[in-house]
Amino acid sequence: MAEPVDFQLMEGEQLAIVGDNGAGKSMLIDLITGAHPILDDGKGSYLRYDFSPRESKMAYDNIKYITFQDAYDGTEGYYYYQIRYNHTEWDDSQQLFLLSSGELRKYQLKRALEGNPRVLILDNPFIGLDVAARSYLADTLKELTRTTDLQLIIVLSKTDDMPDVITHVVEIKDKSVGPKLPKSEWMSPVVLQQVLTPEKVQAIMDLPYEDETTANIEPGTQQVVDFRKVNIQYGERVILNALDWTVMNGERWALTGPNGSGKSTLLSLVCADNPQAYANDIVLFGRKRGSGESIWDIKHHIGYVSPEMHRAFIRDYPAIDVVASGLHDTVGLYRRPKPEDVDICVFWMDVFGVGEYKDVSMLKLSSGEQRLVLLARAFVKDPSLLILDEPLHGLDLMNRRLVKDVIETFCRRKNKTLIMVTHYQEEFPRCIERSKILKKSE
Repeated sequence: MAEPVDFQLMEGEQLAIVGDNGAGKSMLIDLITGAHPILDDGKGSYLRYDFSPRESKMAYDNIKYITFQDAYDGTEGYYYYQIRYNHTEWDDSQQLFLLSSGELRKYQLKRALEGNPRVLILDNPFIGLDVAARSYLADTLKELTRTTDLQLIIVLSKTDDMPDVITHVVEIKDKSVGPKLPKSEWMSPVVLQQVLTPEKVQAIMDLPYEDETTANIEPGTQQVVDFRKVNIQYGERVILNALDWTVMNGERWALTGPNGSGKSTLLSLVCADNPQAYANDIVLFGRKRGSGESIWDIKHHIGYVSPEMHRAFIRDYPAIDVVASGLHDTVGLYRRPKPEDVDICVFWMDVFGVGEYKDVSMLKLSSGEQRLVLLARAFVKDPSLLILDEPLHGLDLMNRRLVKDVIETFCRRKNKTLIMVTHYQEEFPRCIERSKILKKSE
């Protein structure tokens, strides 16, 4: 932190910690939980807990901290095996297939509450949840604090997600912890209608096209995605049932539906990551799956970001190497970008406001800064198809507006196709013109 931290959570308070991406929210949580040691500066620095009326005085027994990445703890297999979730009951009896990001979040919250913590710390708990699940979670947390001695500390990047249960707010700016204010006295920041500068808008529009031939095709004349009666099933659970969907070049689609309705599975088919594609009638970029094309032929046309991808890139590599990996669609095989590629990597990092971190390890960036780096990776090769699965996860209000500006500008370029997933209607950019709604199979 930039200066000494004075912080108290009093009995009965339910706290929100807010601030811009990289401001220091996670550092404050590390101090509260004891994960970051407090140095003895000779001035009486200390960390003290009082978990009354609990018998145990240990932080380990009384504080539970959940981050989004916790839901993908590979040591317990939850990343590879889906735990079925029923909205009215927490049912973890079946490990069937990969959970959607929203369902993973629900399951992890269930496990935390089973531990009966005195203090529950939640890092952006509402992202990835559909409207009904967000309402259910907010009501559940409010009821728990009313009927038990549970106290909440909720870290929020999207401050308009602040639930009614919150009583006080602490705002962090530039690694400095502000005063604790009653929620009624805290003012949410005002976001500009346009954050991306006119100079950067023009620079994006002036970029050379990676594929001039594709760029100059008449919009709406070629199939980018064509699904015909597509069926995806894991065990007895049907994910996609006789799905028909055609996306033409130059179209901009919103893909919506509740948690567990198959959105991520559908996108895995488009991105050539799902082997069940070969058992279905699927055409991508004019070629039927299984007709001899490689997955790299398909991925060459696609820029992609998702919550699941975020976890795969949390490694000790410079951010610019992660961006450069988007030029070759590699994950885990990082190398310094070629001299001729450096400029375009730096360009997109500057567009997303993370250019100063190009040589910084991904491990040293905040979750929001990591997401901006991954967005730069998605755009870096000027893809003809942009697939954005919850692209604004973990971003503060200003960066959310910035990313929407970039998407809207990019889609003004010739013949760009967009498929975007989000559970927040206000997150969709103005260029969206079509919608595909999935329903959850019973």
